[in-house]
Amino acid sequence: MISFDKAYTIVLDNASLMEESSVILNQATSYVLAEDVKADRDMPPFYKSSVDGYACKSPTTGQELEVLETIAAGAKPSHAIEKGKCSKIMTGAEVPEGADWVVMVEDTETTKSGKINVLRTGRKSNIAEKGEDFKKGAVILKEGTIIAPQHVAILASVGYSNPQIRKKPAVNILTTGDELVEPDNEPNTNQIRNSNASQLAAQLQSIGIKAGYSGIVKDTKAQLKKELRNSLQDYHITIITGGVSMGDYDFVPAMLESLGVEVLFHNIAMKPGKPTLFGRKGNHFVFGLPGNPVSSFLQFDMLVKPLIYKLMGAEFHPLEFKLPMGEKLTVKVSDRDSWKPVKIREGKIYPVHYHGSGHIHALNEADGFICIPVGFNGFQKDELVNVRSI
Repeated sequence: MISFDKAYTIVLDNASLMEESSVILNQATSYVLAEDVKADRDMPPFYKSSVDGYACKSPTTGQELEVLETIAAGAKPSHAIEKGKCSKIMTGAEVPEGADWVVMVEDTETTKSGKINVLRTGRKSNIAEKGEDFKKGAVILKEGTIIAPQHVAILASVGYSNPQIRKKPAVNILTTGDELVEPDNEPNTNQIRNSNASQLAAQLQSIGIKAGYSGIVKDTKAQLKKELRNSLQDYHITIITGGVSMGDYDFVPAMLESLGVEVLFHNIAMKPGKPTLFGRKGNHFVFGLPGNPVSSFLQFDMLVKPLIYKLMGAEFHPLEFKLPMGEKLTVKVSDRDSWKPVKIREGKIYPVHYHGSGHIHALNEADGFICIPVGFNGFQKDELVNVRSI
């Protein structure tokens, strides 16, 4: 049994980068950039009005200004601005030469002669400087960025219509257990529905990966070996749930070794998730996750997801923050780090009703997990505790 930190290091140290490719911009979300993205022009590319108003030179309250023209967004100004002159200008339009201020429309009034009277100058110029967002040639997105919708907008703004990315690994889910039936089947009294496969597929989908699925594999060596062999041939990552513990029908570790998979660890000193396995055969990776759904949920988030992103050239950083306990939490002292699901209410942490790794309904209320380290029996009310968001 090894520490989680050691297991995490082993997993990431075995990662090798996926091949580079390109993708259409509107399909780029959840991919990882394989190159730095540089600006092809200043942004804004000109001095830009940030309001609807009148572009003028050093206005004063009570000053009357002659209007030379109206400048729409996208139009080129025709007149330079001199003292006593102005141009009506729309938000996003180029500020004409000579102007150093845009007076907002609501701070002006039109005189009978058709001039503009400045009622208030305002406290800022309302002009966005040329290149104030970024300069031409500046790196605006770095290699390894996990592309989110806001990054798509940035890529579009600099003309990266086919960004260079890393391919996503192909991931397959394989569940074991004669006690399992699929969700659309009616279980017998000694059976349960297979929730792990759907849960893992959803977790993969949340990071932009459509999972393969080998179905429920019966607890026989021949069937298990066949499905494992196929998965190792066809997928970069195989996720197995169940069959990795110490029971009479837990064949997975021995079966993997017979197929040439090097098992790099089998047990982790954490709760839930102790009987977690990780192995490698060339550039193919295998995770054996516990059959209990909270265990498999947590281990995917803590080990599988980081490997997927590392293969794609990114580092996965979970959202973590410190909050005070809303009530005292006491547990039995354990020889393993214990992870407990919690909810956050009005800026404080509260434990959810939870009675073990098979209690999947506990995740319904949970906003995250907290870790109770080895040798500790809990936390006091108002004690600051680190929360790992889910």
